[in-house]
Amino acid sequence: MQRVREQVEDISGQRLDGGAGVTVALLDTGVAPHPDLDGRILCFRDFVKEGFLPAFRAGISYDDNGHGTHVAGILCGSGGLSQGKYRGIAPGAKLVVGKVLDEKGDGSTEAMLRGLDWIMEVREQYHIRILNISVGIGDLDDKRKEWALRRKLERLWQLGILVVCAAGNKGPGDGTVSSVGGNSKVVTVGCHDGSFQAGAPWLCANYSGRGLPGAAVRKPDLVAPGTDIVSCSANCCRFHGRWVNAYVTKSGTSMATPIVSGAAALCLQRFPSMTNEECKQKLQYTATDLGAPWNQQGWGMLNVRRLLL
Repeated sequence: MQRVREQVEDISGQRLDGGAGVTVALLDTGVAPHPDLDGRILCFRDFVKEGFLPAFRAGISYDDNGHGTHVAGILCGSGGLSQGKYRGIAPGAKLVVGKVLDEKGDGSTEAMLRGLDWIMEVREQYHIRILNISVGIGDLDDKRKEWALRRKLERLWQLGILVVCAAGNKGPGDGTVSSVGGNSKVVTVGCHDGSFQAGAPWLCANYSGRGLPGAAVRKPDLVAPGTDIVSCSANCCRFHGRWVNAYVTKSGTSMATPIVSGAAALCLQRFPSMTNEECKQKLQYTATDLGAPWNQQGWGMLNVRRLLL
């Protein structure tokens, strides 16, 4: 991720308003009131306990798992507690967050469907341009629910929202892309670390979900770094006047996905009249070919420099 941050800084001159004017919706485990996310959370709703919180007062959103807070920090954290070292990709972007997963990271299809309906309801109010789903959903036994998810994602796409989904961590076998990520009307993100410690057994390319070779819908669309990503911790707190447990390290396609969503926010800020389809194509066409099989890398590695030209 550091290489991506360097690309962003090279383009933006280390400005802290990258992604300003762009709202990103997250459906995840929630979001904690981390100092690096101050002023970024426009609205929060819990679909696990079904409590509505308009998130205009500090501290009312929560994350009892930590996954969503980490994802949010990657996307738009200020990096304030690290003097900018762990700043997110688009620190000027705003967030609308729906909690669809519980403290164990588990969730129901019904909660996800309610979350998607909610995004449709509030998209104009909060000017949502991007939906980030860092949740790998496998094949569902109930195909009616799977098709319901697909239809709602396609409807969001028709409404102009760029939907960015994780490829899932069920690889490296063929056809292991998440059920949600297999939709043609989303940007599906796998993880790959390029030449970083090539051959190491823990790298995310070894488990990133892969598409089916020769399939009509070729997935994933592109890849981004996903190993040992440092971002905001939901356990951050003050202890004897200083902040502790501010950051945590996680790996997976869940981490690669908000890197792409953050880059898309930068792109939509730079080109505000761009449609979601045009943004998807620019993400694809500007990616760097890694020479890996298509069903592993898609169009290649996210390249922010090219994306913002």
